[in-house]
Amino acid sequence: MARIREQVDIDAPPDRVWAVVAEDVKNAPRWTTYLDSVERLDAGAPGKGTRYRYHLDLPGTRVTLEVEQDVYQKPKKCAGRFIKGPLKGTWTYTYSLRKDGSTRLTYEMEYELTGLLRFAGGLLGPQYAAGIHKNMESLKRYVESGKGPKPK
Repeated sequence: MARIREQVDIDAPPDRVWAVVAEDVKNAPRWTTYLDSVERLDAGAPGKGTRYRYHLDLPGTRVTLEVEQDVYQKPKKCAGRFIKGPLKGTWTYTYSLRKDGSTRLTYEMEYELTGLLRFAGGLLGPQYAAGIHKNMESLKRYVESGKGPKPK
C-alpha cells in the first residue's frame, strides 16, 4: 500500500478547522483540487458511520469514490475508509492544538489503486500526493481568510 502524510499549521483553533473540514464537507471543492462535488449519503448530523460520495475530475479521467467515517472525535480526529471506487484503504485527519492556539492538521492515507487506475498508479500516485499537499495549503488560506463556517 502507498502512504501519504501531510501536515499544515493553520492560524485558527481546532474547532474552527474541524467546522470547515469535518462538518462542511459539501463545500470542500472550494479548497480542494480535482474535487468537483460531494454528496452526503446519510441524513442527520455527521458522525461515525456517515458516508460521502466524492466526484473527482482527475487529469484524463473522472472518478467517483465513497467513504465511510469510522472515527468522529470532535475536534480531535476524523478517520474512515474507502468503501466504493478505485481506491482501497484508509484516511485520517488529526487536529492538534498548538501552544499559540493554532491547529496542526495532519492528513494520513494508506491506499492502493484498483480497477483501471491501478495501471496508471505510477503516474497518478505522485500527482495525487502533490494534490494533497496543495489542498492542505489551500485549506490553510481558506480558513485563515475567514471563509467557511464557524464552530457550532
